Amino acid sequence: MRSFLILIAAGGSAAMLLAALGFQYIGGLPPCDLCIEQRWPHLAAVIIGALALLIRGRFLPWLGALAALTTSGLGLYHTGVERAWWEGPTTCTSSPVSNLSADQLFDKIMAAPLIRCDEVAWEFLNLSMASWNAIGALILALIWIAAARTKA
Repeated sequence: MRSFLILIAAGGSAAMLLAALGFQYIGGLPPCDLCIEQRWPHLAAVIIGALALLIRGRFLPWLGALAALTTSGLGLYHTGVERAWWEGPTTCTSSPVSNLSADQLFDKIMAAPLIRCDEVAWEFLNLSMASWNAIGALILALIWIAAARTKA
């Protein structure tokens, strides 16, 4: 049962990574900085899953749960940035342009990234990809926790 849960959790992260890459390379939706940050914990969860299938014990499944919770938290943070609940990093969001000279404004525009974190690029059921990542990763974290609590 433990191995099955680990396969589901790590496989879920792999599927979410593949979906993100599909949106990027097939769907033509390049990721913003926050989108890319959400991918790293999924990659970690896949690696942890492979190790957890080889190494018994509860540490690795708990580590997988932490990875899933990390990307879920990043997805929630990104959702808040998209919905203007809070400000995001200045590297990928818009910011006020008042009190800037024409030269400063031009420099700001030229230095701005092409993909902004505070705009929703794709939605399904009124939820963005970041929102779906937060939900999906939270479910994966629960599966990791179940694997950690299951006897080897």
